Amino acid sequence: MRNLMKIKEVKELTTKEIQERIDADTAQLVRLKLNHSISPLDNPSQIKGARRTIARFKTELRQREQNQK
Repeated sequence: MRNLMKIKEVKELTTKEIQERIDADTAQLVRLKLNHSISPLDNPSQIKGARRTIARFKTELRQREQNQK
């Protein structure tokens, strides 16, 4: 699992990079949830961290869309 990204780091990425990270992190989140349902993870807070990172990416994309209008 990648380290959690701060919003400052997210703002430095290009829109294409953010979209790629959303796709990759969403797939990782699905795997984490599946693994956790089969046998508990050592650190279940990884799931919460992954959700929050995806939310940061989506928030930045939405802000960029709003600024273009």
